[in-house]
Amino acid sequence: MRMKKKRHGAERMYLLSSLVCNDAVNLVENREEIFKNSYPLRIEIGCGKGDFIKEKSKADKDYNYLAIEKIADVCVVAVEKYAQSRGLGCLAPNGGWKKSDSIIVPLGSSPVDFSGDDLGNVRFAVGDAAEMLSKLPDSSIDAIFINFCDPWDKKGYEKRRLTYISFLELYSRILSKKGKIYFKTDNRGLFDFSLEQFEKSPFKIVYSTYDLHSSDMNKTNIETEYERNFTEKGFKINMLIAENNK
Repeated sequence: MRMKKKRHGAERMYLLSSLVCNDAVNLVENREEIFKNSYPLRIEIGCGKGDFIKEKSKADKDYNYLAIEKIADVCVVAVEKYAQSRGLGCLAPNGGWKKSDSIIVPLGSSPVDFSGDDLGNVRFAVGDAAEMLSKLPDSSIDAIFINFCDPWDKKGYEKRRLTYISFLELYSRILSKKGKIYFKTDNRGLFDFSLEQFEKSPFKIVYSTYDLHSSDMNKTNIETEYERNFTEKGFKINMLIAENNK
């Protein structure tokens, strides 16, 4: 995802660092302390600007979520959007954080102090998802969401696709038995490729469609910002759900 560098992005992220957990292993091992509950953990790979995870975490409150985004200037938007949706304040005109009580925490200050309950059921991480996931314990994740990932269309780049067999084998290891992958893309070539890869993997495809918005699954579908934009342009959205049968 291309995005202009955010003004004071690193400082803005630091102010909301209580919502950031770049150590995924620590998040898994200390989930009850971090989230104040023992709900299963789900992961979104490539959360973008955070529209999906913000709404998904509201719709399915009996789960915890780790939203991973490789680009820091994209992730800071997602973190701020989620914090605002939780009633924790908003971005101040000077780039600081305006708390719900209207007190402004300026850039360069210590992180904003929120109570654990206020933080809700989402934490964010900046970094390479494959590297983070490779360190996770076996069967520690309930579900994985992959929304509109880079299709890596150039010849010879297939191994970089997040639905390539080596990635699917990694997901299978960290997912619980019967744990699911939810995958959406507007790229038909990537979708067909992914169907083939899943057939070679430990997963069983339990649902697939080439036109999500005309299917029965659309009733519970939560759109990403990218999805809304491309649907309005007439693109069809492909979706599959695969179950871990390891």
